Amino acid sequence: MIFLKHFRQYYVKYALSFLLGIAILVAIDWYQLEIPRTIKTIIDGVNAHTFTDVSQIFSLLLYIIIIVVGMTIGRFFWRYLLFGNGRRIETDIRTEMFKHATDLDQNFYSNEKVGGLMSLFINDLNAVKELFGFGLLMLVDGLVLGGFVLFRMFSLNWLMTLYASIPLVIMGILVFFLELKMEKKFKARQESFEHMSDFAQESFTGITIIKAYIREAAEAIRFKTSSKDVYDKSMNHLKYSVVVNVIIDAMISMVILAILAYGSILIAQSHLSSGQLTEYISYFFTLLWPVFAISYFLNINGQAQASAKRIYAFLEAKPMVKDVPGALTDVHLAGAITFNHLTFTYPDSKTPVLSDITFTIKAGEIVGILGKTGSGKSTLAELLLRVYNPGENMILVDGYDTMKLSIKTLRAQMGYVPQDNFLFSDTIRNNIGFAFAKIDNENLLKVAKLSDIHENVMEFKEQYETMLGERGVTISGGQKQRVSIARALSKDPTILILDDSVSAVDTKTEEAIITNLRAARKGKTTLMVAHRISTVKKLDKIVLIDQGKLAGFGTHQELLKTNALYQEMVKLQELESLIEEANTHA
Repeated sequence: MIFLKHFRQYYVKYALSFLLGIAILVAIDWYQLEIPRTIKTIIDGVNAHTFTDVSQIFSLLLYIIIIVVGMTIGRFFWRYLLFGNGRRIETDIRTEMFKHATDLDQNFYSNEKVGGLMSLFINDLNAVKELFGFGLLMLVDGLVLGGFVLFRMFSLNWLMTLYASIPLVIMGILVFFLELKMEKKFKARQESFEHMSDFAQESFTGITIIKAYIREAAEAIRFKTSSKDVYDKSMNHLKYSVVVNVIIDAMISMVILAILAYGSILIAQSHLSSGQLTEYISYFFTLLWPVFAISYFLNINGQAQASAKRIYAFLEAKPMVKDVPGALTDVHLAGAITFNHLTFTYPDSKTPVLSDITFTIKAGEIVGILGKTGSGKSTLAELLLRVYNPGENMILVDGYDTMKLSIKTLRAQMGYVPQDNFLFSDTIRNNIGFAFAKIDNENLLKVAKLSDIHENVMEFKEQYETMLGERGVTISGGQKQRVSIARALSKDPTILILDDSVSAVDTKTEEAIITNLRAARKGKTTLMVAHRISTVKKLDKIVLIDQGKLAGFGTHQELLKTNALYQEMVKLQELESLIEEANTHA
């Protein structure tokens, strides 16, 4: 069984169901052994002509029927209790895993693949569930029923039982060592399945790229190779299972032949009656189930142990971004932001992505963060949101070190529109109102109009009840951006961060969104990460980032007069606009 942390608590939590189910199982195991004994009484009585009335035989048969009915009812209850526990524990572990997954930070997901994580929630969790439910049944039934049967067999003829036990013990030792090997085989199979699952998930997500580059055949071959690897490792695991079963069958056949031969000799010598031999053989056949049960338990236990270790490793993964002891929670922010010699290096890197960044944003300002691709703009925004941990006192909001604020308090007062504009496979209404259990119509329409998406939505047949495809693929890139902006605005956050969130819309729509934001967010701070001059030139301030360093800070006019890098960017983008316009009219 599994006694790792995160698992052993369930033996206590569901102790009553476990104990009651096991008690019913033990009672059934004991009373079912009355059937061979009763049959022996009937056979010996008929042979010795001890029955004076047929009704005596019928009364014994009625006793057998009562036992069978009782066993049927009992089996329903222990199945409900023990199998039900397996399902309940599966649900509890899955819930714990999902909650833990939401607590883990971006650094964890940067190093893990979605397909691999999904295999934990499906294959591995199912193996653990089987052990807690069916596995526990096999273990208890195998040991208890096996013990009862051996007791009665020894009572009938201890010497014959001793001889019969020798091959069974040898079989048990062989199976034990084979199961150790099977656990390794199963682990290899799970890892191979994880790789295949991850490959399939990435292929489905990137199906448009695959088709655009005519790579369907190549990707199909790669998937076939991955699937073949899963097949090979599954068959390797299955071979060992077959070996175990063949050994068991061979041992059983040998023991049955030995019992029949030895029992016949004892009957000929009048040391055993035919009824007792029938009873003994019935006990032996009953003993086969405990042997199979223990074998099956060892099989699923090996699988579950490998899976439990993988789940345990996942649950033991510690988030790097978490509240410090005594983190402040009762804080209302006004929106003044100070970057104080901010320097940051990603956990898996040695080279700083941001170096000695220092500037201050006043509460209520709309500020643009401008820079070339890879300059560190998005990292700056993510650090403010505490997707990663900045150093102490490197980012201050209203004088509070963000490292000393609780993450929930900080993020509750922020709105965020990421670069990828991720949307859920849900209605437009629910995507915009994601921050709430249910968004009211007034707020819904208000933020939709502010983000300039309302008219587009009204053109859809189902309007705000329109269901979006996975990741919002059923609407255009610009519409996805505007729905994402509306989602962030619905919170009416003190600080709004838009990470390159208007790049997919035309200049006219961009101007409309910025104008709406300026009117609707007076007194509240807005940061717009961008790579287009047109996006930031009318904002209150512009932060210019170049190669992870602060290259300029001021208004459009100030930077245009004093900053050579900004002047160069303006000229280049003006030239690009002229070329694009010339191509349009050509």
